Parts: sequence; structure tokens; C-alpha cells
Amino acid sequence: MTLAEAAIYSGEFSECFLDENLILAIHHRICMDLVPDWAGRWRSVEVRVGNLHPAQSFLLPMLMRDYTLDLRARLDGATGGDETALLECLAFAEGRFLTIHPFQDFNGRTIRLLLTELLRRLDLPMVSLAPEGEEVRQCYFAALEAADVHDWRPLMKVWEGRFVGE
Repeated sequence: MTLAEAAIYSGEFSECFLDENLILAIHHRICMDLVPDWAGRWRSVEVRVGNLHPAQSFLLPMLMRDYTLDLRARLDGATGGDETALLECLAFAEGRFLTIHPFQDFNGRTIRLLLTELLRRLDLPMVSLAPEGEEVRQCYFAALEAADVHDWRPLMKVWEGRFVGE
């Protein structure tokens, strides 16, 4: 377990508001010792992730603010016992974050820790978030490509599989 995971499991982020500052704090915690010059800062360079061309870096503060506002609204709608709304919320949280790709590096680790914090806050079981095995990885990457165009359904299926232990 990493120090950042331990901080989440111990509830260190419990009182933090679910906003872009929490995301920056998680990213900083992950990589402050490795890349102190840009740990906990939105990327200032343009990147390409496979076929994805994430937004230009100057848009990141606005995009991440919108992301957290949308995520909070979706969480409010997902806590009433509607399983479909919950799966869509989790798929949105993961897929939209990775489409925005707000950091120069460590985006995958950051979203896995943010998702861990969300699962903890929602009192949901902790599940394996990193895809294991080539077939599972290919399915996951296809789901992320669908999320790039706001189709959350494939990623919702990934989340269903996570909860049943597939």
C-alpha cells in the first residue's frame, strides 16, 4: 500500500471538499518526491494519449472545475439506491477524468486514488481498479475510448464487473 492509499484509508481526505483542490492534493501526494516541480499542478504541456488529444493545457483549470461540479451533482443523484445512476456516476468519474488528462503524468494513479476515496465516501466495497490480464485491459481501453465521446455504458459494464469480482 502506498502512502497516498494509506492516507485515504485512514480518512485523511474525509473532510476535504470534493473539488479540484482534492485532486491536486492527491496528485501531489503521489509524486511530490519524484517530480516536485510539477507535482500537484495541472499539466502545462500538450499531450497525446493513444488516439486521444486531450484539451489544451490552458483550459485545464476550467475543465477540472466543471468536472468536479458535474461529479458532485452526479454523486447526489447516485446515492438514492439507483444502481444504474451509481454505475454511471463512477464511470463518469473515471472516464471523464482520463479524457481531460489533467496531469503531465500519473493520471491513472490519481484517478484510481480518487475513485478509492469516492468508494470510501459512498461506503462501497473496495474493488480492484487496475485492469489485469490482456483481455480485460483491451476491454477497459475500449471502454475508455467510448468515454472519450461521453458514452459511459462500456465503462459502466467494467464497473459492474469490478463489483462482482470479474
